[in-house]
Amino acid sequence: MITGFVGSAVAFVVALLIGGLAIYVSARVIADTDDYGHAVVTALLGAVAWALTAWLPLFGPILALIVWVAVINWRYPGGWGQAALIGIVAWVAALVILFVLNGFLGLGIGAFGVPGA
Repeated sequence: MITGFVGSAVAFVVALLIGGLAIYVSARVIADTDDYGHAVVTALLGAVAWALTAWLPLFGPILALIVWVAVINWRYPGGWGQAALIGIVAWVAALVILFVLNGFLGLGIGAFGVPGA
């Protein structure tokens, strides 16, 4: 039982760090910010915001995406357009990171805090 919990906790932390890395890379390129810890917190807050809204019927996923971009907008300078661009680049960065980690190393992990990755 403990090993299952530890394994789940490690998987969560690794997935959060990967999601944070994707947001960090994106924010570094788009907003010229250089704070990995800030990106990890943004990934965590974005994931919580997504979870609180994505389950809603009919428009839940669309609302969740808007709320996720709102979290990025709140955490980084530049307005809504730049926040949306950070989100798109973070999504692409997460896919590339996951392709390398899962494809070449066979880890089978995800990116917590970046929807759809």
